[in-house]
Amino acid sequence: MGAYILKRLISAVPVVLGITVIVFVIMSLIPGDPATAILGSYATPENVAKLNRDLGLDRSLPEQYFIWIGNMATGEFGRSYSLNRPVLDEVMERFGATLILAGTALVLCSVLGIVAGVISAARQYGLADKAITFAVLIGISIPSFFLGMMMILLFAVDLRWFPVSGMYLPYGGGDLQDLLWHLAMPAAALAVVATGVVARLSRSAMLEVLRLDFIRTARAKGVGERRVIWGHALRAAMVSIIPVIGVQAGFVLSGAVYIEIVFQWHGIGEMLVNAILKRDILLVQGGVVVVATCYVLFNLVVDVCQSLLDPRVKA
Repeated sequence: MGAYILKRLISAVPVVLGITVIVFVIMSLIPGDPATAILGSYATPENVAKLNRDLGLDRSLPEQYFIWIGNMATGEFGRSYSLNRPVLDEVMERFGATLILAGTALVLCSVLGIVAGVISAARQYGLADKAITFAVLIGISIPSFFLGMMMILLFAVDLRWFPVSGMYLPYGGGDLQDLLWHLAMPAAALAVVATGVVARLSRSAMLEVLRLDFIRTARAKGVGERRVIWGHALRAAMVSIIPVIGVQAGFVLSGAVYIEIVFQWHGIGEMLVNAILKRDILLVQGGVVVVATCYVLFNLVVDVCQSLLDPRVKA
């Protein structure tokens, strides 16, 4: 197992490096001059030239990239122009909020999706299967940001069950109950589409497993149907379900950008949007690299879990 994890870690290095190249190139293609955006009304040619020299923006793109990647390798992500604070400090502070939102949404979509998929497969062509399929198709078809706005209108404005935005009450609060109260709507809105995807693929995986010989053997031996479904069949199907959950982790991380804007959730998605608008290149690059690295590491965890369930994966 240790050799397999080491192999997967080594294979992840070029992926992360490729992401840094893509992010750097895309940011260099954005029109406009960062120095001019930073200086504003003080953007005289002399001041712009001086700031470009100070920031290293007067060098060639390859030089800028290798300086940036070398600094990141030592833990120095640079300093945010717009916030006047270290990039890494801002990214880590915001990333914690995003992990709470995305992690909750991932747990919701995984649990609800698997349960819905198992029930749908166990009751194939029945009323439960048709109802779940109908609900899943509607959920997959609705964009998360649109669903979030509709939830705000219904549950926050009309019914006043949940707060409109933010992570905590502006006065008082600040405890776990307050956080969960604010988290309910954005996490649900973010999890809906991913839940539908997990449910559909869980249903397909379960249907394949339920046709296998060992399931017929278990039933022939008199094993209870509940144990056959939730014990034997689900465990075998998890080999196919776990990679789907890994893919949905990337979906909820990217979808968190829209949800954070809709619900004013102060995470890394909101930070990236503001940084792009202000041409804060180092902050954007640092934020994207941290998110991408987290996603790569999560997929490593998914691969390890899959290999524990099916040793053939390591072959």
